[in-house]
Amino acid sequence: MPRPRRHVLGPAPEARSRALSPDGGSGAVARRPLLGTHCVPCVGRAAAEAGSASCGAMARVWQHPFLNVFRHFKVDEWKRSTKEGDVAAVTDKTLKCSVYRVRGSISAANYIQLPKTSTQSLGLTGRYLYVLFRPLPTKHFVIHLDVATEDSQVIRLSFSSLYKEVKSTATWLQFPFVCEPGAPRKAELAGVAPPGTRWTCLQLDLPDLLLVYLNRRHSHLKSVRLCASLLVRSLYTSDLCFDPAVTVAEARRAKLSVTPIPREMAFPVPKGESWHDHYVHIRFPNDRWKRPSETVQGGCPPPEAGLAAMSSRAVCALLAGFCDPFTVAVLAGLPTQPATLSKPLQDSASPVARKRGPTASHRASLAPSPLLDVSLSCRRSESSSAGGPSGRSHKPGAQVEATDEHAAGDALHVSACQPAVAPTAPEATAPRGSFLPDPILRLKGAIGFGGHSTTWALWTRDGAAVVYPCHAVIVVLSIDTQEQRFFLGHTDKVSALALDGRGALLASAQAQPPSMLRLWDFRTGRCLHLFRSPGHAVCSLSFSDSRELLCGVGKDCRGRTVAVVWGTEQVGRGGEAAVLAKARTDVHVQACEFAFSEETRMASCGRGSVRLWRLRGGGLRSCPVNLGEHQALEFTDLAFRQDQDGQTLYVCSRSGHILEVDCQRMAVRRARRLLPAQSPGDSLPQKQNFPSGPGIAISSLSVSQTTCAVGSEDGFLRLWPLDFSAMLLETELEGPVSSVRLSPDGLRVLSTTSSGLLGFLDVASREYRVLARSHTAPVLALAAECSRGQLATVSQDCTVRIWDQATLQQLYEFTSREEAPCAVAFHPVQPTFFCGFSSGAVRSFNLEAPEVLVEHRCHQGAITGLVASPDGSLLFSSCSRGALAQYHSGAPHCRVLRVAANVVCQACLGPGALAVSGDSRLLAVVGPSKNTVTVMDTASLDELLRVDVSTLDPAGGRLDSAMAVCFGPAPPAHLLVSTFSNTVAVLDATSGRVVRELSCVPPAVCSCLAVSEDGRFLLTAGHRAIRLWDYLAEAGPTCQVFIGHSEPVRAVAFIPGQRQLLSVGDAVFLWDILAPPEQCPPESVYGSPEGPLTCEASLRARQPEDTVSEASELPQQPAPAPSQASPPQPSICTRPPEGYDGALSTLGESRGSEGLPQASHPPTLAQEDGRAGNGAWGAAGGPWECGVPPHPRGQPGACSPSRGRAGPAAGPDPYQHVRAHPQASLPAQVGRGGGPHSSCYQQGLSFPGAGDERLRLKAVLGYNGNGRANLVWRPDTGFFAYTCGRLVVVEDLHSGAQQHWLGHPREISTLALSHDAQVLASASSRISADSHCQIRLWDVPGGSCRQLLFHHDTAVQALAFSPDDRLLVTLGDCRDHTLALWSLATHELLSSVPLPEPVHGVAFNPWDASKLTCVGRGAVTSWLLQQRGGSVSLQVHREPTPEEVGACELTSLCFGAAPLLYCGSHTGRLCVWDMRADRCFLAWEADDGQIGVLLSGGERLVSGSNTRRLRLWAVGAVPELRRKGSSARSGGSVFLEGELTLDGAVVSAVFHDSMDMGVVGTAAGTLWYVSWAEGASTRLVSGHRSQVNEVVFSPGGSRCATCSNDGSLRVWSLASMELLIQFQVLSQSCLCLAWSPPSCGRPEQQQVAAGYGDGTLRVFSVSRMAMELKMHPHPAAVTAVVFSADGQTLLSGDKEGLVAVSRPRTGVTLRVLRDHRGAPICTIQSTRKEYGDFGAEGADLWLAASGDQRVSVWASDWPQNHCELVDWLSFPAPALTEVPGCLPPSLAAFCPWDGALLACVGLGLHHEVLFYSLRQKQVVERIPLPFLAVSMSLSPRACLVAVGFAEQMLRLVDCASGAVQDFAGHADSVQLCRFSPSARLLFTAAHTQILMWEVVGP
Repeated sequence: MPRPRRHVLGPAPEARSRALSPDGGSGAVARRPLLGTHCVPCVGRAAAEAGSASCGAMARVWQHPFLNVFRHFKVDEWKRSTKEGDVAAVTDKTLKCSVYRVRGSISAANYIQLPKTSTQSLGLTGRYLYVLFRPLPTKHFVIHLDVATEDSQVIRLSFSSLYKEVKSTATWLQFPFVCEPGAPRKAELAGVAPPGTRWTCLQLDLPDLLLVYLNRRHSHLKSVRLCASLLVRSLYTSDLCFDPAVTVAEARRAKLSVTPIPREMAFPVPKGESWHDHYVHIRFPNDRWKRPSETVQGGCPPPEAGLAAMSSRAVCALLAGFCDPFTVAVLAGLPTQPATLSKPLQDSASPVARKRGPTASHRASLAPSPLLDVSLSCRRSESSSAGGPSGRSHKPGAQVEATDEHAAGDALHVSACQPAVAPTAPEATAPRGSFLPDPILRLKGAIGFGGHSTTWALWTRDGAAVVYPCHAVIVVLSIDTQEQRFFLGHTDKVSALALDGRGALLASAQAQPPSMLRLWDFRTGRCLHLFRSPGHAVCSLSFSDSRELLCGVGKDCRGRTVAVVWGTEQVGRGGEAAVLAKARTDVHVQACEFAFSEETRMASCGRGSVRLWRLRGGGLRSCPVNLGEHQALEFTDLAFRQDQDGQTLYVCSRSGHILEVDCQRMAVRRARRLLPAQSPGDSLPQKQNFPSGPGIAISSLSVSQTTCAVGSEDGFLRLWPLDFSAMLLETELEGPVSSVRLSPDGLRVLSTTSSGLLGFLDVASREYRVLARSHTAPVLALAAECSRGQLATVSQDCTVRIWDQATLQQLYEFTSREEAPCAVAFHPVQPTFFCGFSSGAVRSFNLEAPEVLVEHRCHQGAITGLVASPDGSLLFSSCSRGALAQYHSGAPHCRVLRVAANVVCQACLGPGALAVSGDSRLLAVVGPSKNTVTVMDTASLDELLRVDVSTLDPAGGRLDSAMAVCFGPAPPAHLLVSTFSNTVAVLDATSGRVVRELSCVPPAVCSCLAVSEDGRFLLTAGHRAIRLWDYLAEAGPTCQVFIGHSEPVRAVAFIPGQRQLLSVGDAVFLWDILAPPEQCPPESVYGSPEGPLTCEASLRARQPEDTVSEASELPQQPAPAPSQASPPQPSICTRPPEGYDGALSTLGESRGSEGLPQASHPPTLAQEDGRAGNGAWGAAGGPWECGVPPHPRGQPGACSPSRGRAGPAAGPDPYQHVRAHPQASLPAQVGRGGGPHSSCYQQGLSFPGAGDERLRLKAVLGYNGNGRANLVWRPDTGFFAYTCGRLVVVEDLHSGAQQHWLGHPREISTLALSHDAQVLASASSRISADSHCQIRLWDVPGGSCRQLLFHHDTAVQALAFSPDDRLLVTLGDCRDHTLALWSLATHELLSSVPLPEPVHGVAFNPWDASKLTCVGRGAVTSWLLQQRGGSVSLQVHREPTPEEVGACELTSLCFGAAPLLYCGSHTGRLCVWDMRADRCFLAWEADDGQIGVLLSGGERLVSGSNTRRLRLWAVGAVPELRRKGSSARSGGSVFLEGELTLDGAVVSAVFHDSMDMGVVGTAAGTLWYVSWAEGASTRLVSGHRSQVNEVVFSPGGSRCATCSNDGSLRVWSLASMELLIQFQVLSQSCLCLAWSPPSCGRPEQQQVAAGYGDGTLRVFSVSRMAMELKMHPHPAAVTAVVFSADGQTLLSGDKEGLVAVSRPRTGVTLRVLRDHRGAPICTIQSTRKEYGDFGAEGADLWLAASGDQRVSVWASDWPQNHCELVDWLSFPAPALTEVPGCLPPSLAAFCPWDGALLACVGLGLHHEVLFYSLRQKQVVERIPLPFLAVSMSLSPRACLVAVGFAEQMLRLVDCASGAVQDFAGHADSVQLCRFSPSARLLFTAAHTQILMWEVVGP
């Protein structure tokens, strides 16, 4: 049994149940995953929890081992509990005891509640709650549980048969309860308990429920309410997991290892009968809660046992960085998997009652069911809990609650799954799981301000950020970094904001009546409480100084003013906001505010009134201020100021008055008025106070201790002293000022204007800084371009604005008041954009010098559409009169070419009514009517196709109409049309045929749509939501729904060249696409653009759309999964092969010149006599024979690559065939024999002899995820091997020791182990065009290469040994098309057969060594091998797949019990063949994607697919089905026993004969140990997914850190190479690292600095496992970073040659050096200045080397801010003939053995290592190199230099003796080599491969 290769000490068994976390993918999750914002290592966590458990031991001892809640609280006396309604004690005949009956028509009015009042608490700490109850027949029931968390928050858990879906808010979880799902019932009684409902033991794991669904830690059970209609016996709590079906006596008698049910809790069972025949046991969630359909657990083992068996490694996880897009995964030996809580979980994670036996196997019938997809997630965004396919709740108002849990994330969305509209079986419409990641979008930025009003903008407490509403989104904008953080959850525009004085609590209200208020944790962004205001709308909010009170003012439904005060003290501690007082008045209130020190006092102002309020005795009372002559004024704002003798209230008005109110005397103390200047000629330069005249309307004021800021409607912001003697500052803004706010320190004035401007005035510098601008009306259209990174929008505010995509700052604004802009488009090449106006004008604008270039007025109506061709040659515009204009836009001044009338629909459509194809050849328009779509030639405007969309849905009751059009990526040529009937039709752009349809959910009519450049995603918009679809999914495409807009979305677009998209409506939202590039296949859904090489004989004369038609007509059935529904029937293929006679045709043979048996001619297909055919390879349904082809193998004509694209469009995914990653160069040439010495001397290489090596390969980190079947394991012998690059790694699973078999020149693609485990075969691709693939046969016991085989041209995708180990078959990839047969005795090629079409798998028949089987394009091919003497004859038979299976590619195969053959297809179907009758008799939908791995053993089958799913099937009934034929019952023939979701496509797997355990390899480069018995996966081998860029070491040498282009930073233990910590930054590459030096502080304060591709630096704390600081000192990618010698300064260099000096503690950039500007910085190194002053002052010596062959050396004293140049080296660049214009890296380093020497490589004209003396100022030594160096490292102890080459070689140079040694083994350019601090280890990296070498010798 394989185990994890290394072990980590963990906590004791009792503590381990709380310390373990998932050790696998989302399908394998431990019982207690730790989710939290803080994390400690596992052992520490266990100890901490053990300590906390001991502290509460006294409180729990009275509850152990269990507690009868009814008896303890004496329910029968009703003193400590209460009853309401019809509650009575009755005697139950089944239990023969007294029970309580709760009944009544209204559940809420009939209940039992414990304890008696809500202020009391049960205080029950037991982990499990047992509810013994029986639902009353034909009635509904409800059970409410109030559970307290460790942070004192109260969560309500509700279970009811009334609920239709799982709903989740921050304080409430609702689970639907299905009573007896198999019982028949009437449709109108769906959900109620059926007659004969049995007594049920409901066992709830309270800690798991809170942890899984809400990320909360359980404290105790607070209260219980049992509502009608049900019978209840009692409630019990316990920390033990009881099995209710086993009594104490039975457990003792049978010695069962379960915890029996106590006698007091047991149900009576008649003698001789089963407990499960009379009762139901429900455990929720169960031990395998990753399987939602198995929520009923009969006889569950103790949780400790299950946890201890899962893994020997304890895992804990940390979620951090909620605002910054990075993830921290903290591991104890292995990383966790990204995860989500998606919609399928919430649809299926409800308790379900079933009849189960105590020994029944956990088997799922073949039926559709949503699959639970739960694991750890690093993103703050989570899936919404909104129900239904559209994300809408079934209850009014529930939609708001459903979004509450996720309001803190960066994106608020609902995962929705939409089946295809094509007719399918009823079970085919079951929802599928959302495509991953979920959520796939994150809100990155927002352009917009205000919405309901522009009066709300607040400072944070530290003054570092501002908070403001952007319609329905609340934005926190950092002043310095311009980064935005979002609070999502409101469904309408935000009408009021308030932030408490401590900056911990944020309150917001939305405008839509009745107004909903939200209270947020400002630091984390989590919504703490959602509640409804008693008023109809809220216009103002204010916190008291202590944060304990919140006041809101608004209007009720009758227009009266309502003032409400809530108590917020308990919010965040588990409590809710309670209404303390409420008052209604007819007085108008504009604003309100609490007084500073007096918590119960506040003030309000409005039209004609200023009132002071007081909260006393539960009432809210007000008293008007005596305004005297000012009582008729309209007051707009107010502010308090604390004085020595009390508080002064300042109030401003629209007449320009500012009143000072004495709050003690309730009277006006002083009145002032703001007036304009007296006359234009007045000598006074500024506004003054005068007693009379027209005043300036003041809209807002803010007061500090010394100044008063005033904003007025004349557009001025003024700052006055409090005596208003003279104005201090004045600035004019763009539009009337709507609000002003002084910062907490009084040095900045935040202001907003009604024109959408947000900014602040810096008092010290007297400068005004604009933070954001926005449109003041809805945005109508947008356009994006990638070359300049700009975005254009047009709005109803009559402006056209140009924005910078990176900063979201406005660049230009064009205003046209006379005519409104309607449409906009960028020119693809030139710096111009086009805009259409309501007058019919189309203008071209120049972006370099903002001006109008040309204007055209060829339209009579308003412009409705504007689109430019991708090549930039043509421009098209349409108007409301139906005209279409064509322009020549190739020149700067475009001109009109032609105008066509009555072409475009005249209905009011959006900008999506026009579309141009990606090749600029086709133009699609909605028109001439709204029911038609016309496709025209872009050059001539000739009509090519007209589609009547009204006929797309003939079953509809009315004619359909088109809304928008969009072209998909080509090929194939698809046109997407959104219609008014809520569908998106995918049409063939050539024929107009409907390829497929996507269904949106009413009323979300898709008004606009877009397809990503790679064809991976479809973006649609309807109403206020956007939907992102998995466009590549052929069957039932899934989508995710995202909300955030408060108004209908007008336009959407993908940003060209970026993984981002845009949506506009009320605001402009920029979204990040979180799907990593690995999940975005480079091919379209209908096949690779390149197309497989297809034999001409197999090509059919049909159009590409015919191919698509076949693909679209495949059966659309869901994958079988556990479900409540009845199982669907698998396809039974009873049709015998037409004309099948069982004969095999013979293939002739001949002898080659070398005596090897060879096929005389390559086999081709000949049509049988009397049979009609089309020349395809083998007639359908009949045998096929091999004939003589027109050309020999390898010559033209055998395959036609140019026609390969016309083959079947639905092909296998690219992961099926081996994909070698692009390599920097070829390896150094070696001899054909593979020995390194054969040609090394002619290249100047020097390989060491045996025993003389100075380097010994110790370990390899990584696995070839791009291979196929490159993993072998023999459980009986323990032999375990896999591939990593060019190496075969043989590893001991127990000790972790590795052996490395080297010899292949390129990456190894596949492995095969002989049946006697004595021979291992490995294959690699060819090294050059004139070479062949290399196949090596290894002697397993000796570890040596036995033989080399060469034959295949491109790559080998499969190897297989015959059952007797006498033969080896090798299969070339889809480019090679060759099947070769080898003799293992003589190692001779027996036969080579060119295949006319791609074949994807081969296997020998296990029952007959003379037969082998291949699978490929829609057929199973059988080969019969007959050997006569030295010759071999092949008989071949091809059996196509039956019609029931559909047209598909068979991509995998395995043999089962004789005579069964299992085959998997690229569509996810599994089919079973009878190899004796050569027929397929059974097929079913097994997955959503391509099945690439199949393994069979006994009665089990394992399938792995590119959907990351690994599934275990029970197929024991299949042989019986084969024997009975069509008369057999198909139901229940195949069961899904288990499922795991891993981290990538499954590419390789091997299992024990029992199929209980095995090892699985994924495309992510990970090897997993899988145990089906435990339902767990354990990570064995894991490496980076992309190129490794850096390796650094801790000062003590115990740890190392690596970084990669995949954005991850991983910290490893050097002793065991176990992964300890992982930091993940999404959508960025981590390019460089630096570990803080030992002088930086204590070991627990160690930091790692990382540089990223976006120019940011992040500093991570290793001890705290969290990011401490993020800086952005560079405009380009950071390529090098290093700490100064004292660790207090960071030096970083970027791609543009800038060197930044920063402080890691403060994040401040001290200076930027531009001496190397223009070339990337390759190296930065810093050391102590210990070898003289070199003519410069300073404590540190550091150098920087750039790619232009220059090295600078500096002396610095950073605490004194001193830096001085010591030396400057400049070398001539070498002449590169192979790669023109590509300079090698320039590397330099200080010599550890002589600090005055620099070692340099990559400098000068020659390949050499240069040693430069800083004292002598010259090169003192040169060491020649054989190749150009790309990496270098110097040993810190010995005089050794390691140099890496692009030729995949590593050289070790002994500088003392001059000896050199070269080492092979890398699969790519050795781009990195690093010595450890101890100099005993050397790390090298080649792409994703990391090799650890041991340095031998002194």
